[in-house]
Amino acid sequence: METQSQYSDQELIQKILGRESGLFEIIIRRNNPFLYRIGKMYHFSHEDTQDLMQDSYVQAYTHLGQFENRSSLKTWLSKIMVHECYRKSKKFETTHTESLDNNLTLLEKKGTLETTHKVMNTELNSVIEKSLLHIAEDYRTTFTLREINGLSVSETAEILGITESNVKVRLNRAKTFLRAEIEKSYNKEEIFEFNLIYCDDMVNRVMNKIASI
Repeated sequence: METQSQYSDQELIQKILGRESGLFEIIIRRNNPFLYRIGKMYHFSHEDTQDLMQDSYVQAYTHLGQFENRSSLKTWLSKIMVHECYRKSKKFETTHTESLDNNLTLLEKKGTLETTHKVMNTELNSVIEKSLLHIAEDYRTTFTLREINGLSVSETAEILGITESNVKVRLNRAKTFLRAEIEKSYNKEEIFEFNLIYCDDMVNRVMNKIASI
């Protein structure tokens, strides 16, 4: 099995289209965390998120020849995942209430929420993830794509089908609402990362599905 860093996305696409379908595993492993966070930000359970990820990867594989390289592969995959989540969310409702302790100390120490590493690599992330579930979907999704998944403003706009100005407006409002939520709530729970345990399972699921196509 080739290492994940051995090929660029474009090289992988060319090889996969050239019938080296096994290399699609690298694409799955590279993008699992990004797609998983998107599913969780739509309030889907771990199991439902995995199903949506599988569907998104299969969609990407079967339409890989249509990828025009006008945006990054991550953006293209994220757009597919958002579409799948949006489609499913029309049939999906959930009620989720949790008791949280009041504490703003970590947020004030960390300051702004501008980079992926600041969000994903500290205990503050668990607070952010929980609080995100309590703000409107449009703002939550924009924040997740831009700040947590590290996409640019233009990439986020493309995925959501809105203008770059709207992305900036939604992001600012998301941060305002998020700060308000964190001021009311603090919780030390695990972050919505896609653990390597689940990563292997997702690779197997998708590759088995692709083999049957």
